[in-house]
Amino acid sequence: MAPEERPQFIASSGGMAVESTGNRLLSADRVETEQIIVSEKHSWKNLFAYIGPGFLVSIAYIDPGNFETDLQAGAQYKYELLWIILVASCAALVIQSLAANLGVVTGKHLAEHCRTEYPRKTNFVLWVIAEIAIVACDIPEVIGTAFALNMLFRIPVWCGVLLTGFSTLFLLALQQYGVRKLEFFIAFLVFTIAICFFLELGYSKPKSTEVLKGLFIPKLNGNGATGHAISLVGAMVMPHNLFLHSALVLSRKIPRSVHGIKEACRFYLIESAFALTVAFLINVSVISLSGAVCSSSTLALNDKKSCENLDLNEASFLLKNVLGNWSSKIFAIALLASGQSSTITGTYAGQYVMQGFLNLRFKTWVRNLLTRCLAIIPSLIVAIIGGSSGAGQLIIIASMILSFELPFALIPLLKFTSSKTKMGPNANSLPITVLTWLLGLAIMVINIQYLVTSFVKWLIHNKLPKVGVAFIGILGFAGMIAYLGGILYLAFRKDKEVTYLLPLEESIAIESNCTQGYNNDAELHGPFGAIPREDIVSMQLPRTRDLTDLD
Repeated sequence: MAPEERPQFIASSGGMAVESTGNRLLSADRVETEQIIVSEKHSWKNLFAYIGPGFLVSIAYIDPGNFETDLQAGAQYKYELLWIILVASCAALVIQSLAANLGVVTGKHLAEHCRTEYPRKTNFVLWVIAEIAIVACDIPEVIGTAFALNMLFRIPVWCGVLLTGFSTLFLLALQQYGVRKLEFFIAFLVFTIAICFFLELGYSKPKSTEVLKGLFIPKLNGNGATGHAISLVGAMVMPHNLFLHSALVLSRKIPRSVHGIKEACRFYLIESAFALTVAFLINVSVISLSGAVCSSSTLALNDKKSCENLDLNEASFLLKNVLGNWSSKIFAIALLASGQSSTITGTYAGQYVMQGFLNLRFKTWVRNLLTRCLAIIPSLIVAIIGGSSGAGQLIIIASMILSFELPFALIPLLKFTSSKTKMGPNANSLPITVLTWLLGLAIMVINIQYLVTSFVKWLIHNKLPKVGVAFIGILGFAGMIAYLGGILYLAFRKDKEVTYLLPLEESIAIESNCTQGYNNDAELHGPFGAIPREDIVSMQLPRTRDLTDLD
């Protein structure tokens, strides 16, 4: 297609959008793709074509940061906080399904919608926040991998931090084999983690009746139980995952019909439910393992002290002392698989965020190296100065950063998926809108409470001079006011851009009307936000190109 003939997108007065080239209108189906093509036949066999993105997304729920939070919850409260994992997993499934629906229905991922909808300054701020979230997500992966290498090969933690940079080369080698093999590899790592922790359960033998009681009977007893519950929820729903999931679904070329879109949304929900169920069982296993080991009546005094402040590195020594050397090795293998799989998903999230917000793309190895360096530098400094305990604390700080940034991805997602100008008839129904906003509000309140209480606790217990504490406190609370102002702006700003992509049947009907003289600017107006997918051709996921011959 010549540059002057590039299609433009226009929206009908009814809020629906189609693609226009001169006097012709094209639906999304008229764009040739190199994506995984889903059959137009109505069959449950199509489900297998959709399996993959959910496993990449599920990695964020079983990364080293989640493991550390789970270990601490089990060590201090045994199985009492398992119900939090159940509730958080159900909420995560609902929210992730919204992200998938946004990509399926509109043909654009969340970062692209933000660029289309928000003013340039707001868009830039959201991009910066998203990039910080991706770096914060990468820090636990770096430290978790370093801990795993230390457990398996006695490599010092600071040296292991440096070695994680070589995973860039591994990722580059993996990408050339295509999306399907990448998804299978991630699924393999997820099931490796699951098998490792199921084996650990066999060693620790937690009481099944107590585990079930913890899952289905809500309870918050003891000092700090609420804080741990908040940290568990904060570690489950991560902002970069919302950008990632809405983009990964674009790796499938679905039939652009009403039925095809509904089928894609349904099958992605099923696929995500399966992947997140595996992640849920892994989190339950980690808490149960920690709870069983730390509540053992035969626990030595030194091991009891380890349980009081359990981190990833201490967990290895604890398992070795209580369950044997093999238990420690199995835990290290699971941790290594978790860290390396997080590398891949974090890199893709970074690519989509940069492309979506700024329409800017780096080569894959440059993007991965940049993100990894930004994560390695603070991890290396802390590992050298503070050792293993300092590195473990850095994981907690990274989790707090992710909690802080969640509303800036969650609110746009909830607004866009509830908007008929974005989703057309596929917008959330009123009951779903109410439910998702209540879920989102609850998660945001929990995360904000976690952030405020952690900051206040730090102010009370730090050893800085009183003048310094007062100065930091004023700056901190001023920042919180600005933070809440940004949340309110996103929540109450009215969406303006129309980006609903017509199914094939409806676009053909409009094309027929246009040939009868209704294709003037007075009848069809407003820019259509979706861009043909050639803009991310270099990202491996998804790959598309424009039609060169429209006849």
